[in-house]
Amino acid sequence: MKFGETFMEYLHGDREWFLDKCSHVEYKRLKKVLKSCRTCRLNDSCTNECECKSCPLCDQLFFSELMREALDIAGCFSTRVRHLLHLHVAGGIERYMARLVHCFKTDQTTMIQEGRMLIEYVTMNAIAIRKILKKYDKVHSSVNGKNFKLKMRAEHIELLQSPWLIELGAFCLNFKRSGHGDSPSEFSTHFSFDVDVDVDDTPKMTLMLPDSMKLEYDLTCPICLDTLFDPYALGCGHLFCKSCVCLAASAMICDGPKAASPESKCPVCRETGVYPKALHMMELDMLLKRRCKGYWKERLTEERARVLKQTKDFWDSQTRFVVGY
Repeated sequence: MKFGETFMEYLHGDREWFLDKCSHVEYKRLKKVLKSCRTCRLNDSCTNECECKSCPLCDQLFFSELMREALDIAGCFSTRVRHLLHLHVAGGIERYMARLVHCFKTDQTTMIQEGRMLIEYVTMNAIAIRKILKKYDKVHSSVNGKNFKLKMRAEHIELLQSPWLIELGAFCLNFKRSGHGDSPSEFSTHFSFDVDVDVDDTPKMTLMLPDSMKLEYDLTCPICLDTLFDPYALGCGHLFCKSCVCLAASAMICDGPKAASPESKCPVCRETGVYPKALHMMELDMLLKRRCKGYWKERLTEERARVLKQTKDFWDSQTRFVVGY
């Protein structure tokens, strides 16, 4: 079965009630744009341009439409995942009120099902974008489709590189680890987790996709070169330990990376304005805490000492400034 048929079957299958609330790639419509472009070389206005790098007649429709859809999908996905994870990590009265608002329907089974559907949603749309861009390059004998993918990555809307997908994967694995019935085993076909800090292996989270595609997410902090501890994702998508990224931006660890100056740059890509959009990866931290107990306890002791030292140094400097010596 061709992907177009598979994608349409997915959109109109038993997940239609879920997808009605979400944006998706208009794969069929974009294919029609490319199909009309194949015949536009007969028009005098297109001549030979359609056979080489671009086609002005379809580019305006194709790329603007695809960018809008990608933005909508990324926004919808992050919103749904944020809501789902909030129900999972919230505690005490906050969790009780959240469930009360939803009439106690957010039980374990429902959360597991929604997590699985969100994984399917983002992977199917990501594959649709990849397929349609590949078809664009084939029709035009160009690399504009590949360049568009690079543009999506630069603007942080590449679906399969979203920190929210890593958080969702950790959420699924946390449920599987907790042993909530048989349902969590459904996630094993989507995510696998490989980490062994005792033998200095690189910790990775692996996402298995259709067509035998595999994506690996490195869970090593680029600053301390150790397994992530209390991880944060900056607005650019790069992952760091909380203390490492705060110290890199000269921010107090207890205040978190969002307290850093707006001019602070990502230690990896040097992009500015990414600290205010920092995301606390609580599900990933919970997963690492369970899988790497010895390492996590050791890091916790170190981080507490680091926070105390930084706080003491800060107040000592403030005292010297006020007193004058």
